[in-house]
Parts: sequence; structure tokens; C-alpha cells
Amino acid sequence: MAQFLEVVWSSLAVYLLLIILARIIGKKLLSQMTYFDFVIAIVIGTVAGSFIVNLVKGFWVLLSPIILTALTIATGYLTLKNLAARKLLAGEPVIVVHNGKVLEHNMLKLRYNIDDLEMQLRQKDVFDIKDVEFAVFEPHGQFSVLKKYENLSATKKDLGLAGQSKMATEIIKDGDILQQNLSQNNLDMLWLEKELGKMGIMDVSEVFYAALQSDGTLYIDLKQDILPYIQKVEDNPESN
Repeated sequence: MAQFLEVVWSSLAVYLLLIILARIIGKKLLSQMTYFDFVIAIVIGTVAGSFIVNLVKGFWVLLSPIILTALTIATGYLTLKNLAARKLLAGEPVIVVHNGKVLEHNMLKLRYNIDDLEMQLRQKDVFDIKDVEFAVFEPHGQFSVLKKYENLSATKKDLGLAGQSKMATEIIKDGDILQQNLSQNNLDMLWLEKELGKMGIMDVSEVFYAALQSDGTLYIDLKQDILPYIQKVEDNPESN
């Protein structure tokens, strides 16, 4: 009986610990698991398994995977029936781009940088942030993108027009000027200061991201954007 109780409480402790660690690590890990992340995940799983094996002796240890499976099924049922539990265990969608503007405070909560964002957008065939109406990090790490309405209409091919696409060129990232990209486009600091001045920006450190568009204009996203309205996707049962 003592061994049975040990395998039950040790399996429960490991399960709860893994849930807590998964929530701390966050959904970014699910979407962009690097080699280092993979190794850490293996180590965490190995340590958790070793804890149970060293604590429980004999054939009783075989009950642990059964208990963990039962707990997983029970958790899935709980999140299916209970909104509060689903928000606690699975999390909520997080908007990182709204109407072409990056929401830096949400990026910070996800520990998500501009390079990660650009990579995820390119995987969705979006090469320019200003073309995005919404970019959302889903609870399980998937990345969803809705392009602006005008970018969902007829393409040049549909209209029988020839042309060549061109990627936007990064000019400023996290307040740092990318001098090489300026030079490659035959631009200099005077041009950049003039463009920033048109937007009333006196200090480049105020800029989170800036990119040169294919039409020669400069797209700018400030670190402290003032948006008239920010769409929320979180569930709020109290408002129903």
C-alpha cells in the first residue's frame, strides 16, 4: 500500500511540476523549439522520470505512466468543460500586430523579438509588417495572420499586370540603425533623419522598427504607439 501511495503522489507531483514549467517557458517554445530548447526539454523529462523511478521500486513504477495518462485525460476533460481552467492551463491568444503596428508590450510578455516576428510572418507569405491587420499567437504556439483587406483583393496577375515583387528592407530594429542596409539602398543618415522628422520623431531610440518599402517610403513602428483601439481576443465570461 505504501508503494502505491508513493507512485500516486510522485506521479501527481511530477505532472503538476511539468504543467507549471510549461506555463513559465511559454508558448514561444512550442512554436520555435531550437536545438537548445529540445535538449532542455529532454533533460526536464529525464529528471522527472528519474525521480519516479528512484522513489518507487519494483513493478509499482509501471503504474506511473498509467497515472500520468489518466491525469492528462482528466486535464483535457477539465479544460473542455471549464473556461477558467482552459485559460489557466492552456493560456489565451495574444495579439502581436494590430493594423500594421507591433504591440511591443505583448511581445515582451511572450519574450518575443522582432526577428522572431519577421520569420513567422515570412512563413505565412507576409514580407511587410504594414500589410498585416492582425498577427496572433495562439495558446498552443501556432501563429495566425490576417492580412489587411486591400491585400486580399485582386493581385497584379489577376489584372494582367507585369511586375516584380520586392521585400521591404529593414532600416531600424529595436532603436538601432542598420547602416549597411542604408548604404545598400544609396541612402544616408540625412535622409533617415528627414524621414523621421516628417513623423515628428527626434530620437531614433523611439523607433521599434522601420523598413524601406518597395515604393521608397519608410514604414515606422514606434515603441510607444498610441492606437485608438486595440482588438482583444481573450475570453471574458463575465461580460456574457
